[in-house]
Amino acid sequence: MMNQTTGYVEIAAIYNDSIILGNGSMGILIIPKPMNTAINILTLIILFITMISLGCTMEISKIKAHLLKPKGVAIALLAQFCVMPLTAFSLTKILRMDPIKAVTVLICGCCPGGSLSNIFSLLVKGDMNLSIVMTTCSSIAALVLMPLLLYIFSQGFTGLKDAVPYVGIITALVFTLLPCAIGIFINHYKPNYSATVTNVGLSILIISSIIVSVLSGLAVKDVIWMILMPDVLAVTALMPLIGFIMGYIMSVICRLSPQCSRTISMETGCQNIQLCTTLLKVAFSPQSIGPLFLFPLLYITFQCAEALLLALCFKCYQRVTAPHGGKFWNNMSYVSKAERTGSNDQYGNHLQFIIT
Repeated sequence: MMNQTTGYVEIAAIYNDSIILGNGSMGILIIPKPMNTAINILTLIILFITMISLGCTMEISKIKAHLLKPKGVAIALLAQFCVMPLTAFSLTKILRMDPIKAVTVLICGCCPGGSLSNIFSLLVKGDMNLSIVMTTCSSIAALVLMPLLLYIFSQGFTGLKDAVPYVGIITALVFTLLPCAIGIFINHYKPNYSATVTNVGLSILIISSIIVSVLSGLAVKDVIWMILMPDVLAVTALMPLIGFIMGYIMSVICRLSPQCSRTISMETGCQNIQLCTTLLKVAFSPQSIGPLFLFPLLYITFQCAEALLLALCFKCYQRVTAPHGGKFWNNMSYVSKAERTGSNDQYGNHLQFIIT
């Protein structure tokens, strides 16, 4: 029998508490209150900057264009909110993970697409307009779908029905949409400021990320081994890979262009790690979540490694198939001349931010 401990669900943005169940088998993590508060605040700052910078890459005209022809966006949303949650649920069941590990994996699996997908889409010559629109649309859809999916899948685990902090999750999702909207507003009405906002945000993001990494390392140094268990490592390795593969397969079945298929593949496998980290760190008390709030860091490590490996394989395939250039990309519906010459400057700026 597993021991259960009681903790508080702490949402830093609204300072509301509610009772949840944790799993005593993960051990009790005691973080000094000042350190815990500092990590929470910096985590929220990182999420805020990530989303406002993403908004600064969005153009309302391109959003409208994809919404008027929503086939690609619809398939991407279906892949994002079906493939990844089902993958997370299936892996937790197959590996027989305990409830607190299961809720951690489910939250990661139900998160919307992450901004890293944009950089990986660029590496595989994907549709950058679709990629950025998809990241934004999945963030908006997550406001409804993420709590709903968590409620559905948590029914399959004993003790999780009342353990998921739905109010905190919805609050955090709303918090992500506000800076994204601000970024879109800046890019639409004050486009000259978009690059400045992104560059300043990048500097703050780097500093905040370093401080959070150091503080988190100090906080969990005695229990870090608990997240390096075989089942956790297996999930972090398999989830993004299954997402990349299934996203591409679904797109091909739906007869999307190779360019869109590669884009949706990257969008499906890449989760919003900043949001996932914020939810696990801020919405759960240290006593209930233990060191598992660092799970997204493991996930992003495998996610980046696998995405870069796929990008490398794609580059090799490109060279083998079209050693003299030109013809292959015409057949593969590569980006238009306008995209190559007009809009990629913006994506270059976006790349500078997203790589972090």
